[in-house]
Order: sequence, then C-alpha cells, then structure tokens
Amino acid sequence: MFLRTTVAAVALVASAGASFAMGNCGITEGRVSIVGNEFPAIQTVGANAQACAGEGVEVTTNLTADHQSINLPGMQGNPAEYTSAIIANSSIVALMNNDVIRPLDDLIAEHGAALKPNQIITINGQAMAVAFMANAQHLVYRADILEQVGAEPPKTYEDMLEVAGKIRDAGILQYPITGAYKAGWNLAQEFNNMYLGMGGSFFKDGTAEPNVNSPEGVKTLEMLKALAEFMNPDFLTHDSNAAGAEWRAGNAAMMNMWGSRAAVLTDAEGVEPAVVEHTAMAGPMTVGGGDTPASTLWWDGWTVAKNISDADAEATFLAMVNGIDPSILNQDKVAEQAVWLIDGYEPTEKAAGVFAAAQSGTIPYPMLPYMGLMHTALGAELTDFMQGNESAEDALADVEAAYTAAAKENGFLQ
Repeated sequence: MFLRTTVAAVALVASAGASFAMGNCGITEGRVSIVGNEFPAIQTVGANAQACAGEGVEVTTNLTADHQSINLPGMQGNPAEYTSAIIANSSIVALMNNDVIRPLDDLIAEHGAALKPNQIITINGQAMAVAFMANAQHLVYRADILEQVGAEPPKTYEDMLEVAGKIRDAGILQYPITGAYKAGWNLAQEFNNMYLGMGGSFFKDGTAEPNVNSPEGVKTLEMLKALAEFMNPDFLTHDSNAAGAEWRAGNAAMMNMWGSRAAVLTDAEGVEPAVVEHTAMAGPMTVGGGDTPASTLWWDGWTVAKNISDADAEATFLAMVNGIDPSILNQDKVAEQAVWLIDGYEPTEKAAGVFAAAQSGTIPYPMLPYMGLMHTALGAELTDFMQGNESAEDALADVEAAYTAAAKENGFLQ
C-alpha cells in the first residue's frame, strides 16, 4: 500500500468560517477514549473533548510521551481500548498498515460541516484523519547570549557550531547546545532532519530498498556527533521534555526544537527571567552547503478507531470536533500553543519558526508505509556511533540490515 495525502502541513493560513457550539456536543450515548502525546496543544484538544462527557457519555484521555508504543496495540482489540489516536503524518502510517482506523467520510458528511478542507487528511481517496495543527523543528536561541559573543542567529548548522565554540570559549556556557537526542525515536528524527538537509534519500528511487549508508548518511552522522560535543554529556537521555527543562533552567543557548514546544519554553513556572526575556525563534537551519532546510514538516490530527461500535465512533468524532472548536482560541494562551489549522487562528511570535519552515521549502515527513521501519532501525542502531563505539559506515550498515530484516518480515522487500 502506498500512501498519498491531499493535504500538506504547509496549508497554514487560517480563514474565517463556521463555528459550532460547545456544551453537550450533540452526543447522546457512547464511549470516547483518546490516546496521544502530552504537549500543551494536545492537552488542550483532549480537555475540550472531555467537556463532552456526561449524561451517559464517557470521555477519557491517556496523553503520554509513550503514545506511539501504545496506540496501535490499544486499537487492535475488538472492541478497541482507544476510540481515537491523536497522530502525526508519521504515526498514522502504522495505524493504516494495520487497518485499525476507519474512513471518516460518512461522519464528515453528517457532522463535519465546520471543518475546513485543509484539515481533512485524505489517503488513497478516503478521509482518514482530521488535522488541527502544523509543526516543525526549528532554531530556538538566546538572543542575549548570542549578542554577548557578537554572533547573529545561525542560518546553517556549521554556523551553529561556530557560535557554540565562541560561547564556550567566552566561558558563558560549557554546553551551549541542547536538543531532543534521546536514543531511539528522537535521535532517529534528528538524523532524518539532517539527512534531508544533506540531500539524502532514505530509499532507492521507486523502491523500499534502504539508501542511508551513503556519503550523505556519513556526513549526517558526523554533523550530529559534532553538535553533541557541545551538549550535556547525558544528551542521549534528553527527549523534548528534558531539552525543554535544560532551556528553562538557562543551561543552553541554541537548540533545534519543535514549534509545538515553544509555548512552554518561557511560560512554565520558575523559568529563569533571562530565558523568558531573551528566548527567540527562527526558521530551520540548512547544512552542508545545501538550501533544503534540515527539518521536516508535520501535521498533527486525530483518527477514529475501526474496531468500535458506530455509536462510539460517532461519539468520538463529535467529541474530537469539539476538541478543536475555534472557541478554544479564546482560552488563555491557547493561541500560542501551536500553529493551529482552525478558523480564527492568527499567528503569534512563537509560531514564527514553523511558518518559516513552511515558507522555506521544508520537506514533509515521508508518509511511506515502510518509513516507520526505517525510523525504528535508525533509533536502534545509531547510539553506538554517537557513543564512539563504531564508525559511521558500520552504524549505517547496521541500520540497513535491521531495516531490511523488518521490511522483509512485513512484506515490503523480498
């Protein structure tokens, strides 16, 4: 199965349009159980979906950093444990491959009049998800620290290394760079970003055959290792939450971070005043002399499980539509939590990085049915290189071997 989507994360322009009322959400019966990530925008969607509970309608959420390891198992039962998974353009692929989410065309026709066309994720001719935000990783920096060393915000990763050296040499910070380099999914995503910026291709043209053990792959790992030299020695334990904590504590001056995390970098309780005052956003950097941003464009959205009753599916759809009602933008600081793909959204300063990513030709994360296997293989096999235990070539050979075994097991390769 090859996935094609008619919606890209670059459809960022909000427009005025229909709205719908909060309240009982029009649900008379049903069970709604939502699984998803835990960052602020998703917490807002989940909370507003929960507002539909009552009068025999149950709405629960499980928002956790472990969502990607539990959403598929939680939707494979009959009935499914979760009636909706909040996903992105990467994680929907596994749910599609395993046939655990249902087409939404009928529900959209009956209850989706308030949804905009750029929210409907159509795959192989069927509506399979509803998008509510766009996302990308981009540069976040401390304007005051860069000013102290006479540096402009870096536009390339080579510039970032040079600025980091100046900050360290000036005795300001020993580890001026942080980021989500945790072994596993996060480290693999940093490879994905950098590899695309280097001009790499994950697969040989028109096939599922791996193509990461390449000159571009080696250069990617060398750059990741060079950046890590300016990071806390525990960088392989730092996911987005840990990197954000480092930032809020004033322990870093530059990082490549998700736009969806921008709201909590300065608004959380106890943030250093200098961090609040001087945190700034910029677009994604390039690398290796290329002009393609070393990042990926994403959308986040929600699905409805296949293995549930029609009543639960309808209740879930209505609750999730309520979760992204335009009225949520009237709640305190919600507009700053994301680049929302909902009516009435006007970009804030904290959305600047994601908008810059969309406008500079950032490539969307590949929606290929076997990309998840590649992502998993990268996450499992790159740690030894980052720890200095093997060469870049050996690490990439291990990646290709692990991916090939998984792709054969799943029928993508002979």
